[in-house]
Amino acid sequence: MIGSLKLKRRESPPAPTSPDQPRLCWGRATMNRPLQGLTLACLGSLVAVLYLAAWTSPHRTHATARIQIALPASAPVAALRAWVTEEPLPAPGAEAPVNTASLAEAFGQLGYDLAAVADGVAGVPRLLLAALPPDLAEVPETAERKAIFFRAVLPLVLRVNEEILAERKKLLDIRARLRAHHHIAQPERLWLQAMAERHETTPGDLDQLVKRVDVIPPSLALAQAAEESGWGSSRFVREGNALFGQWTTVDDGHQLPLARDEGRTHRVAGFASLLDSTRAYARNLNSHRAYREFRDLRASLRAEGRVPGGFDLAGLLGRYSQRGTAYVNRIRGLIVVNELRDLDEARLDEREVHLGDGRPMAGLIRRLFF
Repeated sequence: MIGSLKLKRRESPPAPTSPDQPRLCWGRATMNRPLQGLTLACLGSLVAVLYLAAWTSPHRTHATARIQIALPASAPVAALRAWVTEEPLPAPGAEAPVNTASLAEAFGQLGYDLAAVADGVAGVPRLLLAALPPDLAEVPETAERKAIFFRAVLPLVLRVNEEILAERKKLLDIRARLRAHHHIAQPERLWLQAMAERHETTPGDLDQLVKRVDVIPPSLALAQAAEESGWGSSRFVREGNALFGQWTTVDDGHQLPLARDEGRTHRVAGFASLLDSTRAYARNLNSHRAYREFRDLRASLRAEGRVPGGFDLAGLLGRYSQRGTAYVNRIRGLIVVNELRDLDEARLDEREVHLGDGRPMAGLIRRLFF
């Protein structure tokens, strides 16, 4: 602790040979105790801020291997985003949008097969799209279109769940130490305060916060994304990356529905990327008062040692849509018909995705999100 530090007294340096020569010394001869204490306090504050920044920075996963893919030169591979890259990204509007043909070819080279993922014999490649292919709605075969959509959205859901799990691990560790009456550093207390504000809980109520900092079952997220975006064909997802149809009352930067009930003032929230849309969706389910029963059931299932499944939790999302029970039945139907429950334990592959020449794949996102 800074307050217990003692400065060792040093011998005063020789007197300056000229009145213009400054004396630089950290000691009692040139700095009184109040000033020393103030300086140490400032240094301590700086250390705390840097430590807090490290705690609140998104978790970064280090890969242990690489996946090489080699799409043809004609394929607009610059429109795919798979991993953090320090190389400059193209200017907005300069890159060609990814199309379903090049995306399907990338999936094939990566060996990305949902059946293998569901069986637990393969992981999900870290191929995060900034936006869905604009020609996805033109894919004629329903089965093919569904497969492309699910493979495009699943890595986004798993990446957001990774971020949530990293925060949950920190939270559970801090709660355990508090229950054992251990000291909690000031940066950790500030982190808890920030988490409480983000998840709209009472500061200090860690049990309530633990209920809210938890993952969303992939089966549920995939079914809701399919329903809310029309399998990637809706205007809202094409123009604003709105995978989950979330409403907002803010005008700037959001999309006006072509038709809405009289008296309604909402817009559909738009996002810079599909990843931002997925993060907002998870935060909505984890914080809004309308989904308290959803979170309670998830916590109960965890307490019983069970993995919370999308089918069960979907039953408590009647308030997500004006359709109520009909909406719940629709989401559950999508989960069953498309066999999405087998994806609830899917995990991201730890390997990076690189082009054939070794370059990390870049994309449309303008931010480093890992």
